Amino acid sequence: MKLRPEEISSVLAQELKNYDRNLGIESVGTILQVGDGIARVYGLQDVMAGEMVEFPGEIFGIVLNLEEDSVGVAIMGPDTKIKEGDQVKRTGTIASVPVGDGVIGRVLNAVGQPLDGEGPVPSTQTRNIELKAPGVTARQPVKQPLATGLKAVDSMIPIGRGQRELIIGDRGTGKTAIAIDTIINQKGKGVYCFYVAIGQKQSTVATVHKKLKEHGAMEYTTIIAANASDPAPMLYLAPYTGVTMAEHQMWLGKDTLVVYDDLSKQANAYRQMSLLLRRPPGREAYPGDVFYLHSRLLERAVKLSDENGGGSLTALPIIETQASDVSAYIPTNVISITDGQIFLENDLFYQGIRPAINVGISVSRVGGSAQTKAMKKVAGSLRLDLAQYRELAAFAQFGSDLDKATQRQLTRGERMVEILKQDQYVPMPTEKQVAIIFAASKGFLDTVPLDQLKVWEKDFHIFLDEKHSAVLQAISTTGKLDDDTVEHLTAAIQEFIKIRG
Repeated sequence: MKLRPEEISSVLAQELKNYDRNLGIESVGTILQVGDGIARVYGLQDVMAGEMVEFPGEIFGIVLNLEEDSVGVAIMGPDTKIKEGDQVKRTGTIASVPVGDGVIGRVLNAVGQPLDGEGPVPSTQTRNIELKAPGVTARQPVKQPLATGLKAVDSMIPIGRGQRELIIGDRGTGKTAIAIDTIINQKGKGVYCFYVAIGQKQSTVATVHKKLKEHGAMEYTTIIAANASDPAPMLYLAPYTGVTMAEHQMWLGKDTLVVYDDLSKQANAYRQMSLLLRRPPGREAYPGDVFYLHSRLLERAVKLSDENGGGSLTALPIIETQASDVSAYIPTNVISITDGQIFLENDLFYQGIRPAINVGISVSRVGGSAQTKAMKKVAGSLRLDLAQYRELAAFAQFGSDLDKATQRQLTRGERMVEILKQDQYVPMPTEKQVAIIFAASKGFLDTVPLDQLKVWEKDFHIFLDEKHSAVLQAISTTGKLDDDTVEHLTAAIQEFIKIRG
């Protein structure tokens, strides 16, 4: 076979033309040690704090510790197949999650991957999970109500859009119930809800999902679940994922609500990670920056100024106490960051007063500015009346001879306590709350037997819907309780009492 030089030269010319000079350079490191969701990696010299790195098997991790000769990485997934000597690659990107309308109605894990079996999340946008909270000038005061649908909360501990209201109490006192009722009550109000389950049993999360679906709330709700069986880094990350997804909607001018259930478990997961990363322990073995863990999360709750679109992010963090001890480390930390707290008490819960809110030490630092004028008018003296009733009730145990004024106050107080009780999953519109609290505070219920109050209230609401819907409409649209509306409402109550006997 004869070689032809012109053929060889044309082939070489073609090959040289197609030669790509760009070399793919990857920054890689080697795992020195791995276990309990934490890996120590040598060789990633130029890696950034908070950067995502990739382990074999498409498992990712977040860089948390930057040390002299190695980096500490939290592994976001199972670490059973990761071993010493494996290579770890840089991704060059800070940890981010998918955002946008594609995440609404889904159940996701702490890194935004689906858990509901409904296929991948249809979202092209992502957002960094660690972002600075809006500054002072980007905000405006909280003044628009976020109705929970719970009479005891909306009347005495009102929550506003953009507020951080802590729900605190022992295990099994109804903390999650308040949060779920609040989410259900946002139906048709244009509020996007994000429920972050941290360290919960999978069965508990499944129940919450089922209840929200039953009440049509999953249409505007996203569940982010870091289950009890997930590694500690996932529990640490879940709240930041939730707030990041909500923040995206907030900057589009929308109202959002994020429930963190609960931050005690996030703090425990962070303590575990920090000890494994060899960070020095402080009080109760928590690391020194555990306050910053929660403050940088909750500071992202905001009511944006009109120049920034006027969107809002309301946060309902939940903290579990041990034996009602609110002076423990994590409860005091979170109380100091939030704009008030709803304190749930064991004794009240077991007495059948549900929601079991201790009105004495529950407070909203936004107060009446987050209430409609109608609610402010009827509930103005409610807290004081209940406090006086409790004091009188304790005193009345020691003596039987009580004057008529004291007896009247006790009767009124008993009925107010009974009226503020509410079943789960039945949030009440504000106008109906105003109507029943008005009836109780004006003494219309003083003659109704205690055991019949629940049925009386139910029938009263049906009567108003059927015969006097104009009164409810007036309270709902104007948000006020003017003289004309008071007159109509009083006449409606008197008519109902006459019919019912």
